Amino acid sequence: MKKQRVVLIDDETVFRQLMIMALGRLPKVEIIGDYLDGQEGLYACLREKPDLLVVDLFLPSMHGFDIAREVRLQLPETRIVVLTSHANETLPSQLVGLGVHGFVAKTEPLKVVIEAVEKVMSGGLFFASSTPGKPPLSPLPAPAVTPLKNPLTPRELEVAVGVASGMSSKEIASKLDLSVRTVEKHRANIMDKVEVREVASLVRWCVQQGLIKV
Repeated sequence: MKKQRVVLIDDETVFRQLMIMALGRLPKVEIIGDYLDGQEGLYACLREKPDLLVVDLFLPSMHGFDIAREVRLQLPETRIVVLTSHANETLPSQLVGLGVHGFVAKTEPLKVVIEAVEKVMSGGLFFASSTPGKPPLSPLPAPAVTPLKNPLTPRELEVAVGVASGMSSKEIASKLDLSVRTVEKHRANIMDKVEVREVASLVRWCVQQGLIKV
């Protein structure tokens, strides 16, 4: 059985050790490195090319956003789960925009974090967080639960969120540094994959998946 190679970057020593112990119990996981420094962890990722990166946001020397962005750019096959103690209502949509595959607030039980890792490793998406006074966001199910015949790519997810948020193709193109024609092509592919014909249905799908909030 081939194991998933995992790099962990988190500067909270106790939490990092808990994660090492918990992930180490998963039969399909091999932790190939754990780091507390953001830049050191990024260099390790680019060198080792792991199957999965589990990364905190607020790290010494480099922010988790920048790490995720660089990993998505250079290692498109590496899947990413973000953990943080500083969750807010806009963070999940920001992470989706970066192409991250999963997000869990550290205030969630450890079993939720492990569930997120397992979902993402299996090819799914998982976004859940608890913010003060707000109920948790529903996790996005793995494809086995609500399958798309052809899953959306990270770029298509970005475009889908933009469309569902009310942005025009021109605005999405400017934000993502794409041509309007490319955005329109992505929109057509998204509609085809999600099997909807109008924006309202796409909005409804994005809400159901937890990609946007009404």
